[in-house]
Amino acid sequence: MTSLLTLFLAATMSANTAGKATTFKIDTGSPEQTIEHFGASDAWSMKYIGLWPEEQQRQVADWLFSTEVDTNGKPKGIGLSIWRFNLGAGSEEQGDNAQIQPSTRTECFLNADGTYDWSKQKGQRRFLELAKERGVPYLLAFLDSPPVFYTQNGLATNTGRGGTLNLRPDCYDDFAEYMAKSLEGLEKHHGIHIDYISPLNEPDGHWNWLGPKQEGTPATSREVARVTRELDKQITKHKLTTKIIVNESSDLRCLLGTHMTDWQRAFELSSLFSPDSTDTYVGKCKNVMPLIAAHSYWTNTPLDYMREIRRTLRDSVAKYGIDFWQTELCIMSNDEEIGGGGGYDFGMKTALYVARVIHSDLVDANARSWSWWRAVGGDYKDGLIRAYTVDDMKTGYAVDSKLMWTLGNYSRFVRPGAVRYDIKAFAADGTAIPDGATDLKGIMCSAYRNKDGRWVIVAINYSEAILPFNIALDNGTKAEWKMYRTSDVSAESLLPVGTTNGNTQLPPKSVTTFTTE
Repeated sequence: MTSLLTLFLAATMSANTAGKATTFKIDTGSPEQTIEHFGASDAWSMKYIGLWPEEQQRQVADWLFSTEVDTNGKPKGIGLSIWRFNLGAGSEEQGDNAQIQPSTRTECFLNADGTYDWSKQKGQRRFLELAKERGVPYLLAFLDSPPVFYTQNGLATNTGRGGTLNLRPDCYDDFAEYMAKSLEGLEKHHGIHIDYISPLNEPDGHWNWLGPKQEGTPATSREVARVTRELDKQITKHKLTTKIIVNESSDLRCLLGTHMTDWQRAFELSSLFSPDSTDTYVGKCKNVMPLIAAHSYWTNTPLDYMREIRRTLRDSVAKYGIDFWQTELCIMSNDEEIGGGGGYDFGMKTALYVARVIHSDLVDANARSWSWWRAVGGDYKDGLIRAYTVDDMKTGYAVDSKLMWTLGNYSRFVRPGAVRYDIKAFAADGTAIPDGATDLKGIMCSAYRNKDGRWVIVAINYSEAILPFNIALDNGTKAEWKMYRTSDVSAESLLPVGTTNGNTQLPPKSVTTFTTE
């Protein structure tokens, strides 16, 4: 039987366990999921920033992708390990006729005459190159709409059509061929290999019934399945190695039941991955990844519910023998604890709130991949980085945030292939404390072992108290742990704060990563 590696983390718990010394034990005989990657997307800012001066491009790319350290040992960036590329539908070329706000329009490699122009999406392609230069191992292409030449209304936005796919019935094979040729062209003309493709983004989102706002289309599960099957054929035909992911749901509730829609866009998990769902089952497609992808919007409050739905999802996904990826999140209006999405927040308030969601997605839902929405945004809580401009993003500058560095507490150290291990909590008298490693208003901690054998602990202190945090191995070995902290202290943005072989503290409102040699 595999031995236990015990890490003793003494902490002050929440009110119901206040004053009790607590021990957390990492059970190496209880491995959970393998972590594939952490990421963010290029939408929509990189079409601009990728055309800014080289020095500014490289600064943003270093913040997002670098795994190097400076002369003081501080990480230069957060080491994202997957980058989501928004494969465009052609609203940019339509100008104001697109009925989409300029900042969210995208170019399309496909022209109206059926030819391809590989010089398009230049800024976004630049960041694919910068990601590749910095060793980002995985790239994912996602689409919000089919090309405008194939849609029913000639637009990349739904404009209140209803809840069906904005694609002409005779263009399913054309749409699939466009995706395959785009993957092929990016590799042939620019040396960029796309590992995964997501053909339909948020097909269940009630927002995309309406428009006009941004590129997007709803789709029923039958339509999702048909697009997926056609794309599977084209990937095979073109001899590509890119894998397909579905369904990029807008809400976890749509995976498990009916939420703000009808039965045609509901129960997506069983619809797409139960062999009994013959009309919609995609599990036999050779290029489809055995996983369901979804976004963590709208389900992060109240706190008990946040954990409940993720545990239900974890069990439901396991029933079908597939995995779960969380592929997009930013702050929405119902995230009232931090004032909703309006107004950018450079500090720890938003960063801690998001860290708590990451913790729950990884620990409760067993997510194998976790991504934020926009890498760079404006005056809204949707960007890891804040962009400033006075000329519609033709020029500008970028500023980092505690949110970005807090994601780095995970992404920089928990590398692809790491395995998460269960943590159990015990009171001083040896009594087990159920869910003691997840005090949603105190300490939340999770543990990982990288492929090189190094252990990583990410510890969130959500409280306003300084909490003791003691670490030891149960075999008596004195392990040396490096500590990297993000907090409201201005200098502490993934800052190395020394080493410990046992006793330390977690400052209030902080996230600390501990790593072994």
